[in-house]
Parts: sequence; C-alpha cells; structure tokens
Amino acid sequence: MLEGTLKLDASARAFVAETLLESLDPDHDVQVSDAWRAEVRRRCVVLERGIVNPIDGNAVLAELRAKYGP
Repeated sequence: MLEGTLKLDASARAFVAETLLESLDPDHDVQVSDAWRAEVRRRCVVLERGIVNPIDGNAVLAELRAKYGP
C-alpha cells in the first residue's frame, strides 16, 4: 500500500499525508474543501484504472534539466 501511495502525484501524496497527520491529532481541525477531496478521489481512480501512468518526479526533473539546463 505504501509503495502505491508513493507513486501518487505530489498533491495526492500531500492529501494522504495531511489525512494521516490529522488522524494522529483529532483535536487539530484542518478543513479540506469538498472540491479538493473530489479531485483527489478522481486522480486516484484514473491512476487505479491505468488511464494515466505515474511518472517518477526525479525522471521528470532530469528530463526538464536536460531540455532547459540546470
């Protein structure tokens, strides 16, 4: 499960991290909009169905550096 979570894009991983942190401190009330929750769910579905494939962030950065320089 952790391996799959690490393949999510940064925004989805941030959502997962925030949710986990909230679960450790139930008195800490952080509001996440319904629209953002829906977007995270949508992104998870397209990943799970194979509609899009995750790309390693380091690979993307290396490609951009090769194309545009450091």
